[in-house]
Amino acid sequence: MAEQRDQNELYAITELAKEFDISTRTIRFYESKGLLKPDRVGTTRVFRRRDRTRLLLILRGKRLGFSLKEISEYLELYDADRTKTAQTQHLLNRVNSRLKQLNEQRKDLDNAIGELEGMREYALDQLNQKSA
Repeated sequence: MAEQRDQNELYAITELAKEFDISTRTIRFYESKGLLKPDRVGTTRVFRRRDRTRLLLILRGKRLGFSLKEISEYLELYDADRTKTAQTQHLLNRVNSRLKQLNEQRKDLDNAIGELEGMREYALDQLNQKSA
């Protein structure tokens, strides 16, 4: 019975904003993009546990560098495929793609850091020679 109560738990927009340390404006933005679909009681947004989970997935996706379009595709698969097979395959493909991109960026950053360290050493050597 506690599980049923949890499924029906309601959240106000301010509660979710506080829990995830984001603004209510951010939540409204995700709603305007169709990523969240809260119920309404009059003019008040009422979020359910499902909305909270979707918000968690959206924020995780953004933190990992996925676009809103990619996050939206993932969430749509969640709704369409109850077996979660297509969703899991889609996730795997996106994760592999993102990992490849991040590894390439890391390589580029390592090269840039190496170059900058070399330039710093050169500059320090030049300054040391002038002061000697």
